[in-house]
Amino acid sequence: MSDLQIMQALGQLVPEGSRVLDLGCGDGAMLAHLKQARGCSGYGIEIDDTNVLACVKRGVNVIQINLDEGLSMFEDASFDVVLQIDTLQHLRNAEVMLRETVRVGRIGIVAFPNFAHWPNRLSVLKGRMPVTKRLPYQWFDTPNIRVGTHTDLGVLAQRCGLKVQDSFGLQDGEVVRLLPNLLAGTSVYRLSR
Repeated sequence: MSDLQIMQALGQLVPEGSRVLDLGCGDGAMLAHLKQARGCSGYGIEIDDTNVLACVKRGVNVIQINLDEGLSMFEDASFDVVLQIDTLQHLRNAEVMLRETVRVGRIGIVAFPNFAHWPNRLSVLKGRMPVTKRLPYQWFDTPNIRVGTHTDLGVLAQRCGLKVQDSFGLQDGEVVRLLPNLLAGTSVYRLSR
């Protein structure tokens, strides 16, 4: 699935006109898309200097902070939607950030590469770490602190006391509801308090 397909599929989950906070917003492409296609406003959070500059060039409001330091600068329900797209696997404090996501936003949308997708399982069975479009790094140079499966996030959300409003997978631009842990390269959860 291309980044554009993921962006469009996830964008459909964000209500029009929403105030959005995008955690680990990268170059700001998602927020720019939401602004243009859905009439949204908001901020991105990013730590990388190059990505912060790219956000500014796109006209995306961006705050440069390390997510491992938390979101204490934001009050409860400051945003309609908080996005964590391909961010959770990079964070040391995943549980804290999930709780903060639904504290700061009325809903949280979390998407990440699904390590349990069948091609990944096949690689592991062959004794190799998977290298795919969704997991493009070799084991020795990955920025991922952890890998997760579709099922893992449901368990983690429950442990954090969060409500799972919806969960599904994305594969080749299509929503996967039947066996998403096995058949989808991307896992998506919509969470609330």
